[in-house]
Amino acid sequence: MWTLSKRVATLLTIGWHPQAVRLGSRLHKALLRTPLRRLAALRQDVIVLTTRGARSGRETSTPLFYVARDHRLYVAASFAGSDQPPVWYRNLLAQPDVIVTLDGVAHPHHARTLEPAEAARVWPMLHAMYPTFARYRQRTRRVIPVVELTPSAARESATAGAGRPSAKGETR
Repeated sequence: MWTLSKRVATLLTIGWHPQAVRLGSRLHKALLRTPLRRLAALRQDVIVLTTRGARSGRETSTPLFYVARDHRLYVAASFAGSDQPPVWYRNLLAQPDVIVTLDGVAHPHHARTLEPAEAARVWPMLHAMYPTFARYRQRTRRVIPVVELTPSAARESATAGAGRPSAKGETR
């Protein structure tokens, strides 16, 4: 479904210019902070990803289109097809623990870049949700990374060692 967010994002990136992309992102983020955030057209298929600056240590938030599968979220580090990766992606490479805000609720997540074979399985879902990603992939010389965002609690339970006692004293 083509929502208002997707239409505006597509218009801002037709003649790709970094300032246009950043302006659109700021506008979208500002709208998500107002009572207008209740409009499904603004928040459908959108998360707000908060990363910590690799050098500055400051938190920055970026609205991104996403797809969900098996309690994981997937985003493309497209920067509208720029040959440079987006700043948020460089930040999460340095500090992969991020905050994801979905429908106004923030949760900690862990980010990892998918290997090419894994990304190949996710790209059809991303294209179906936002077909303009195909144009972005053609526009750039770099491989656009796909990032998997796993809820931190799910990640901790998946990495818990076998044979360690649980809170109830049972062995896992």
